[in-house]
Amino acid sequence: MSENIYDLAHDLDKGIRETNEFKSLQEAYKNVNADEEAKTKFNRFREIQVTIQEKQMTGQPIDDETVDVAQKVAEEVQQNELIISLMEKEQAMSTIINDLNRIIMTPLQDLYEVEQ
Repeated sequence: MSENIYDLAHDLDKGIRETNEFKSLQEAYKNVNADEEAKTKFNRFREIQVTIQEKQMTGQPIDDETVDVAQKVAEEVQQNELIISLMEKEQAMSTIINDLNRIIMTPLQDLYEVEQ
């Protein structure tokens, strides 16, 4: 292979940024940040997600108060059209990233595949 693998990764980064899905996600994120109410709700939603993830990663139990706050914040963001749109765009982008990850992992899967 004449091309450096990291150069290929940077090309992939550039390609991702040029997709319609990424551009739509950028626009939706910009729209959320332009609306103070949506921005505040979205930031609270992200904060509670991080809190829960940190607790899960460190093996800490997720207390009832955290669950209650998470449910309340989730209900609030589900009522905001700008945030709903952003989450839909995130899901589309996530699908692409998952597909790319599957493709990237294929050489390792092929290597370790057990022939029967």
